[in-house]
Amino acid sequence: MPKNSLPITMSFDGFPPFISAQLQYLLTHYPHAIKVCSGSKYFPASLDRFTLLIPYCLDYLRWDIIYNVEFPLAAPDVIFGPEDEDFHPFLVPGGESGDLRLVKNSLTDWNSKDPTSLLAIVEELRDKYKSYQKRLVGEVDDDRLKFEISTILSREGIEMHMSSGFEKPEEVKFAVPLMDMNINKMILACPWRNPQKIYLQVVYPVGRKYVSAPSAPRLKLMSTSELKALFSIDDVKLPPWLDGMCMAEYLPHLEELLQRQVSEAVSLIDVRRLFIEALVPLFGRPLEADPVFCRKATFLATSGPVTLLVHFFLSTQFPKEQPSVMMQSTQHFNSHGAPAKSPLLTDYPWSPRWDASQMAERIFDFLVDESLNFKRHCNESQLQH
Repeated sequence: MPKNSLPITMSFDGFPPFISAQLQYLLTHYPHAIKVCSGSKYFPASLDRFTLLIPYCLDYLRWDIIYNVEFPLAAPDVIFGPEDEDFHPFLVPGGESGDLRLVKNSLTDWNSKDPTSLLAIVEELRDKYKSYQKRLVGEVDDDRLKFEISTILSREGIEMHMSSGFEKPEEVKFAVPLMDMNINKMILACPWRNPQKIYLQVVYPVGRKYVSAPSAPRLKLMSTSELKALFSIDDVKLPPWLDGMCMAEYLPHLEELLQRQVSEAVSLIDVRRLFIEALVPLFGRPLEADPVFCRKATFLATSGPVTLLVHFFLSTQFPKEQPSVMMQSTQHFNSHGAPAKSPLLTDYPWSPRWDASQMAERIFDFLVDESLNFKRHCNESQLQH
């Protein structure tokens, strides 16, 4: 979250009450994570304006919302970015003359006392912007792009963006949602408020000449942020893009790969849970444990007179990747008053082929010896302070 951005739960103190109510409603009910920057670049202390960072095509649209606090009944102005100077969402050609006319919209129906008003504007403008970008991309004089678009029109949820600039080559970016799979429903007691999605970003340079064997587009796998608790897209190796391939041919192979890997990631939750349960006979019941994804657990242990917290951190690649372990003293503190902690420990015997009880026993044996070294280190540090 960028500097000056405001979390969803904040009260927006300082804003007039009607603006605060509209912002709170927007952030609570908008289906994607909008970011809010208070003030503006030129008026940072002004509390009649703010900047919305609205997710679009795996990036953000930066729109300034400016109210007139002297006339609070009036609708706010919406200022788009300089690259979208031709975006006029509520002006359409009218009559035989072709003159532009204003059409009825959420701004003309503005009600300052209605907390849903800002949400209605943002949703309508984003839909208009999506149509605007689709029209821009459709007008590009590039045979390959025209063919690609024709092959994926039937897929739902695709967003596209035409970008160009001074000394910057034109390119078209696609954001393609992958897999018709409800990942949230696969997780017992799922904590996610919004559906978790995986996307493929596909970027094509704009060319105006036909090439018999065009190069592969730039590809990048992206996902909603909370999904990393279950599955990291960084662990996915994208299939090769073969010569002459188009998106309609590439996507089914990628989706099949992802479906297998997401299903495996869900099954690994139980594997991690079994490991944490195997620690209980040795360490006792955990003081704290991640009950949904089983990615971490904390146990209370003693080494002579010293009481320790033992933290276990499990990656989504467990048991292929062994857990990281950290010991924390409840009786020793550093010069800043923070509890003394060991570095993350992974240098202990491990095999992903062992059963959970053997894994737990080998870690326990290792920590019996390592706790003595940690206790000695804590005592020596305490004497130095």
